[in-house]
Amino acid sequence: MNHATRVYESIVEMLSTVDNPTPLVRLSRILPFEHARVFAKLEWYNPFGAVKDRVAAHLLKDAETRGQLSPGTRLVEPTSGNTGVGLAMLANAKGYAFTATMSNKVPEEKRAALRLFGTDLRELEDDLCPAPGAPEGAIALAAKLGEEPGSFHLNQYKNPANPEAHYLTTGPEVWRQTDGSVTHFFASLGTCGTVTGTGRFLKQHKPSVKVFGVHPMEGHDVPGVRSIRQLQQTALFAPSEYDGLIEVNNADAYEWTRRLNQEESIVAGPSSGLTLAGALRHIPDEPGVVAVVLFADNVYKYMSSVQKHIPELFKGAKPAESGGLPKSLAKVLEFARGSADIVEPADAVELLPRSTLYDVRNPEEYAAGTVSGAENIPLGTLADGVAVPLLPDDKDAPIVTLCKVGERSLHALVLLKALGYRNVKSVRGGMNAWSSAGLPVHVPE
Repeated sequence: MNHATRVYESIVEMLSTVDNPTPLVRLSRILPFEHARVFAKLEWYNPFGAVKDRVAAHLLKDAETRGQLSPGTRLVEPTSGNTGVGLAMLANAKGYAFTATMSNKVPEEKRAALRLFGTDLRELEDDLCPAPGAPEGAIALAAKLGEEPGSFHLNQYKNPANPEAHYLTTGPEVWRQTDGSVTHFFASLGTCGTVTGTGRFLKQHKPSVKVFGVHPMEGHDVPGVRSIRQLQQTALFAPSEYDGLIEVNNADAYEWTRRLNQEESIVAGPSSGLTLAGALRHIPDEPGVVAVVLFADNVYKYMSSVQKHIPELFKGAKPAESGGLPKSLAKVLEFARGSADIVEPADAVELLPRSTLYDVRNPEEYAAGTVSGAENIPLGTLADGVAVPLLPDDKDAPIVTLCKVGERSLHALVLLKALGYRNVKSVRGGMNAWSSAGLPVHVPE
């Protein structure tokens, strides 16, 4: 291989290293700073289009070094997209099979790409980013499949080879590209391998470097990143090693995505907009400040998400749907998601003795296990009016709604409010969160 002429014998030789880094580009048009210099590290220049190529490659290298893989092994991994893409293509190159487990809320563009790349894709109703420990979720299914003969679960959520990939590549690249002058580093939080591994390298070489993790709000709609509630279940989340955590809402993430594309001509995706929005709150405009903001991947895989949040860019296109409800109600759902009507499972326990609990999942899901005392009213029967006669006559009657991951119960809350019920709560995270909290599950007779 020759990085100078960019001539390679194999696509795998294009993986990023300190000698073949992804570009660092200074942001010059959209920032308000006079002194601080801010650089975007463009990770879609990795051969398969995202920062997760680094992780996929190192997970495989580590497993091969340990003798855990043999020709024809089926690799298994839960993914919100980019790690799966990297593993799919590396599996093709190295002669492995690949099965990915994935939420069906991941943008269709990514799911279609994985199928095109030859992935055995197992889609589930799950959180946008699979939640570790969630019963029957993408991570749990991957762990189960990985135990089958001839299969191996790489486990990006717990495997120390994930942050090690960034300690060995991303950190050294940033250090060399800034001649050691970097003062601030920002990355979005997914598995947390990027911020943890890169931060460790940079702080080892320069303890004064400030490292920040940027995360979305609870109930977000930014693919590939994780809220604080989800991060608390991620083994690679190491907040004691960071200088701060920054929360960004959907609107700011998508607005900065738009500005990056239109004003800087940088084809950044929504997680990049999220990371920059957070970074701008903590970059001091002082001489000598050199901030590096990691942009995980480009925007092309997220057009359906962009359409939901910046619909004016899609004149004449059919409005994107949001969870089965029209786009015109998307804002209502977003407001409800952030309201005091969304309660944690522990708080729901306190409410249940004096409330009616409705499990709005399908009968088959309800029969497999629910909360004791729950009545089964599937969301569809509530939406089409069939279940209305079963509801309390008293509009002030306390009601709690429950589903698998908290999305259908949120819709039920909005529908019940529209029907005039004034005291309705929804359980955040649904039965997944309930079970993860160690609360009892009842199997109806």
